[in-house]
This record gives sequence, C-alpha cells and structure tokens, in this order.
Amino acid sequence: MDERLTDLEIRYTHQERLVEDLSRVVHEQRALIDRLDGRVKELERRLFTLEDPTPNEVPPHY
Repeated sequence: MDERLTDLEIRYTHQERLVEDLSRVVHEQRALIDRLDGRVKELERRLFTLEDPTPNEVPPHY
C-alpha cells in the first residue's frame, strides 16, 4: 500500500510539472498571436492607404 501511494505521488508531481509547462507554452503562444495579430492589422491598414482609389481620375491610356 505504501509503495502504491508513493507511486501516485510521483505521478502527480510529474503531471503537475507537465501542466505548468503546458500553461507556460500556451501563455507564450497567446502573447505571440497577439503580437502577430497587431502586425497583420498594421499591415492591412498600410495596404489600405496605398490602395486608396481615386474614382475621378482618368486612366492614362485614354
């Protein structure tokens, strides 16, 4: 019985460490996704300002 309890404690300790590691990875990934999302939004904004059409302008081939 004592050996079984020790085995369970060891397994719990390993699982606890794994959960902490996974939580850290998820947190880092969330931060990376937030940064990338900000960069994409900034690039979309810059692209939109470059593509600002001027409908009253006659194309040069006319």
